Amino acid sequence: MALNLPRTIRLDPSDTFVYSRAAEPGEWAVPGTFLFFGIDPETLAGKKRQAFRAGFLGIESFGWSTLVVVTEVKAEERAAAVERLAERLVAHCGAPDLETARPAAEEEIAFAQSLCDHPPNTILALHRASEQTGIREAFRTLHPKVGRLDMATAFNAIEIDEENDRMEELDIRTLAGRHT
Repeated sequence: MALNLPRTIRLDPSDTFVYSRAAEPGEWAVPGTFLFFGIDPETLAGKKRQAFRAGFLGIESFGWSTLVVVTEVKAEERAAAVERLAERLVAHCGAPDLETARPAAEEEIAFAQSLCDHPPNTILALHRASEQTGIREAFRTLHPKVGRLDMATAFNAIEIDEENDRMEELDIRTLAGRHT
């Protein structure tokens, strides 16, 4: 069975405008919700709020990406991603040492891997919201529409609402306010 992990992707330059630090295309990524624990999301504004709402965390830059793509990964690349995330947890999140950070990094990479139970090149998006019980994450997959060449109209999204056990099809053009 192939191993898959999310890798940041940039279909347009918008991430460089909406986030204070945009992840570079091609970085291994995790949801990064742990960076928002203990923060009242209602106090977030602007670029930090956008990162809370829709950002995947690039492991290398600790920057944000709106979209990630499911990518096959070798076991040694996965292990290197765990190690790099552990290093970042020490450098940016106050973990006391690598030995302490590794289990947390492993858990975060395992969760990211669980999101990638899709064919390679499937694009993933996420939406976070603050609720009384904590932070809720919803993940969407974006699949290419057969026969479409225009990138702005080439993907549609299937949103799965696990709580109500229903699926909703979304059109990226509608979400972006384009109706062409």
